[in-house]
Amino acid sequence: MPSSHDWINKPLGVVEAMFAQSNSNPEWEAKVLEYFKGQLKEKESHSWVPSLNDVPLHYLKPNSLVKFRCLVQDMFDPEFYMGVYETVDPSTKANVLRCGKYKDVTECGVDLNSRNTVTAERQTFYCVPIPGESPWAKEISFLSAARVVPSTSYVPSRQKRSYEEDDDDMDTQPQKQREPHTETPQIQPHGNGDSKRQETEAPSSQTTTPSDCSSHLDLNFPLPGERGPACLVKVYEGLDSFKLNDTLEIYGILSVNPVLTVLGEENMETPEEQRAHDPPASLVPRLHMLYARPLQHNNPLLPSAPTEDQSAFVSSFLVEMASVRAELLAYLTHVLLGDGLAAEYLLLHLISDVYTRRDVLPLGKFTLNLSGCPLNSYTERLYQIVQQLVPCSYRLSMSLHTMNSMRLVPKKDYVANRLVSGALQLARNTSLFLDETQLEQGQLDSSGVRNITALGNLISWQKVDYDFSYHQMEFPCNINVLVTSEGRSLLPSDCQVPLQPQVTPPNMEEYLTTIHMAQFTSQINKFRVYLSLARTLDYSISDEVTKAVEDDFVDMRKDDPQSVTAEDLHRMLVVARLLSLSLGQTTLSRDGWMRAKHIDMLRRSRTEQQKSLNGNEP
Repeated sequence: MPSSHDWINKPLGVVEAMFAQSNSNPEWEAKVLEYFKGQLKEKESHSWVPSLNDVPLHYLKPNSLVKFRCLVQDMFDPEFYMGVYETVDPSTKANVLRCGKYKDVTECGVDLNSRNTVTAERQTFYCVPIPGESPWAKEISFLSAARVVPSTSYVPSRQKRSYEEDDDDMDTQPQKQREPHTETPQIQPHGNGDSKRQETEAPSSQTTTPSDCSSHLDLNFPLPGERGPACLVKVYEGLDSFKLNDTLEIYGILSVNPVLTVLGEENMETPEEQRAHDPPASLVPRLHMLYARPLQHNNPLLPSAPTEDQSAFVSSFLVEMASVRAELLAYLTHVLLGDGLAAEYLLLHLISDVYTRRDVLPLGKFTLNLSGCPLNSYTERLYQIVQQLVPCSYRLSMSLHTMNSMRLVPKKDYVANRLVSGALQLARNTSLFLDETQLEQGQLDSSGVRNITALGNLISWQKVDYDFSYHQMEFPCNINVLVTSEGRSLLPSDCQVPLQPQVTPPNMEEYLTTIHMAQFTSQINKFRVYLSLARTLDYSISDEVTKAVEDDFVDMRKDDPQSVTAEDLHRMLVVARLLSLSLGQTTLSRDGWMRAKHIDMLRRSRTEQQKSLNGNEP
């Protein structure tokens, strides 16, 4: 059997050995997958495998095992390949049976007339890093990843820049200082959290102007300013288990063979299709999937798969839920200028989740409209604080120019035969921050109207209708939408809370910065765990409490049937659910229901008061 780390450094050797031992028995393929899955179940083995998200491509050894945390942005048509073929040994003239699986290119000397040739089918996914992944989530994931250490045992054969180093002018995050490296790296299975980020940055000699090929290549990232590698993932098994927009952690064999570009140019494709489907492997690597793990979340502070460790982790943290909630609520109250009610609703919004769908109605969504926000830089700083708490987020400044010019809805490009991404092609549980305070007077053009309509459909139905030119195709989603506005938003929402500041700091920027800097990293990490964990808890309502809620609803409508509608009841039930989960309670109690009624009454009273003050609001 292979040595302890051959399965990482030389996975094709493992595959070929099992193929050679199979004597053409088709069960060998299942044994290969079972072997790698077994290796990845070993404790800490996930951290031994280097990540395309963290390590520049030129530092990774071709044909080694790597992982990639990504979103499935597009699915290409199936392709055929030689699963089994025969080669002729030039010296002995003997025929040798070869395995073509998990490879892009066959070996020389193929016997094209062999009856032992087996043609197989695989599919290609175009995968991109998870859109809007927060810097803190990337950094923590990096610290737990396989280390790259100086060595002369492997000299990269290509000296091109990776995607992570392209388009510096589009980077929205501050650039970290890079230090030159004099040696090339190898992967070391065991690393420690003290290793520094610059170990995986590109050598300074490679920070040259990108080639014409890379500069004209559209990476098709959903969000502007995104960085990181894109990857063509070759999928062999379980095709029906993957869907567009799935978030996955893929383990596969890295392929960067330069001959792929030449082969792509020989295909009967249009130039546009060739660029989209066969980009240079040195820029868009191929990854032959051995195993893919669906990601329930991408918070690196939580266990990512249902295991005994995860159960123990959840149980231990549940004890702290109430105290962490109190700390987070106090923090958000300061951030929202002393408004405790708005902080309560913001906390509930941050843990909301579409837990099921009943016909077309998504249950659990909780879009919050925070109105009455101060102008200038307040909303931008509020977003930065939200970004520090959640693993994925994006702020959409709803200026007239943005609404009229930005592509929000993905569109099918039939010339290049690909799905052109849009800003609403996001991973589940992404926090979408819509800043309506940036919207000025002016005329929305047809594109702007389509964008506003798309945002309204996302909020109301948690779906995005992708544009396929001749028809629309509906894709369900699960995106947390927070709308900040000066008056009531022009977009729909599940709940509007007018902000009532209790403090008026002379310098807003300094005030919010001071509040954030006062939080210890350990405390912020607890908030991050809390918000992600609350989403994963199960929830139920007993028959007894259900009957009490129904009776309560009837009593509320006795005096004035118009005072409480069915929509109000639905919103209070959502609030009651989120209140319970925020305290680590998985079932609704009578006290929880009364608390939900109380804060909803306070909110509605505030909203009515705001309407009377601003008589022009709907």
